Amino acid sequence: MGTTENGIMILGEKETFIIRVLLNKLADAGIDAYFVPLDVEQINVFWKTTSLVTFYMEGEEELPKDVRAYLADHMCDDDKQLMLIGEPRGTEKVKEQLPGELIYKVLPRPLDYEEYIYNVNQYQKKMGTGELKKSILIIDDDPNYMSLVREWLHDSYKVSMATSGMRGIKWLGSNRADLILLDYEMPVTDGPQVLEMLRADEDTKDIPVIFLTGKDDKESVMAVVSLKPEGYFLKTIGKEDLLNKLKVFFLFKEE
Repeated sequence: MGTTENGIMILGEKETFIIRVLLNKLADAGIDAYFVPLDVEQINVFWKTTSLVTFYMEGEEELPKDVRAYLADHMCDDDKQLMLIGEPRGTEKVKEQLPGELIYKVLPRPLDYEEYIYNVNQYQKKMGTGELKKSILIIDDDPNYMSLVREWLHDSYKVSMATSGMRGIKWLGSNRADLILLDYEMPVTDGPQVLEMLRADEDTKDIPVIFLTGKDDKESVMAVVSLKPEGYFLKTIGKEDLLNKLKVFFLFKEE
């Protein structure tokens, strides 16, 4: 069993000679790895010590439905990803069955062991620096509110903050974001104006924007929705509700 939280789980129908060679190559590289059959109970035993799951496909075998459901639920919740090794027809089927954000890499057979180990090392490096997390930029003129939301989100996302629309746009000039949480009401340059500028710029026009608003009356909500953002959150939203809504947003975004 893996002894660290950075173990590599090699999934397969059975532990073949090729998989044993792969395990030996990983061990020689100083990487903790172990074979686990396609069984939910056994996968669960190793789950806490696993950082990356690799599904080694000898042919066109698929992940069993219960294993697929387990991986989809737990990889998203625990910030783990899946690497696929196999022939194109087989790996394409698996890719169709899982959210795209859960697939880290797809490598062909016959496997180039050095390439695989390089990708494993890169993955673990990115895990250590938080690079694999989705990036969220919060633009809001209330630093206290932003700091609270950042505290809620920082375990699951890379969170950056800007206290005005123009500072947010400047930040985007040299950084990337997977989502912008944009305050609807701000002095000088308000949320709708910021959204208009973002949509007019080729580099930022496709970044999803969700408005943050303190008003929940029908007229205010309709005004927000008419601008066609990705959505809106009331500022009264709680931590768990916000985390759940963002999780659903990113899952659907990848489909």
